[in-house]
Amino acid sequence: MRIVFVRHGEPDYEHDCLTPTGVKQAEQVAERLKEEGIEEIWASPLGRAAQTAAISSKVLGIPVKTLDCMREISWGSTDGKPLFAGGHPWEVVNVLAREGVNLNMPDWRTTPYYSNNSVVGEVDAVAAGVDEWLAELGYRRNGFYYEHEVEEDAHRTIAMFSHGGSSCAAIGHILNLPFPYMCAMLHIEFTGITTLRLDRKKGPCTLPCLELANDGRHVKEGKYHRMLEM
Repeated sequence: MRIVFVRHGEPDYEHDCLTPTGVKQAEQVAERLKEEGIEEIWASPLGRAAQTAAISSKVLGIPVKTLDCMREISWGSTDGKPLFAGGHPWEVVNVLAREGVNLNMPDWRTTPYYSNNSVVGEVDAVAAGVDEWLAELGYRRNGFYYEHEVEEDAHRTIAMFSHGGSSCAAIGHILNLPFPYMCAMLHIEFTGITTLRLDRKKGPCTLPCLELANDGRHVKEGKYHRMLEM
């Protein structure tokens, strides 16, 4: 099975929808996804992701299913005390990197940088929800990896429309990479595509494979073609 993670288009955060530019990006990614053989479309329930998915749904003729755990993550203080670097996950990793801290730390949840940040619970909720979802699809987590309860002649391909934070949390969990490291490594642009592949054979655990990370060629090519037409 392949999971094609797609970040939503440029958003109007105040109204939780896409801007006109975001709509154009969503149209471009829908055309791009024609190449992927998408069989199912899933999306976060939040408006900006749902709207992006709806445009692909119309182009591909596939209904959208909702996965609540993929809504965007948030952060805040759990004890009323100030948060390290303000608590914003991407600002935290920027400060840690400047201070020479190893972002690939398995115990990141209990460090002083995150121990009172509610983002820990948000990330863990994404991980639990994704594992439940994958189990329904035939991939059951056993320790660090996934046992395959299904066999496929060819990889079925599923699109997941979500957000920068929840995608980093989900992809990091599937690949066993700490959330801070994912935040630093994977700056997903609007409608950027990241693809994971799980083995199509039934049987013992194998390591999921990262096929593609933050591919935004459809947006860049669209800009290029518009420039040629001007």
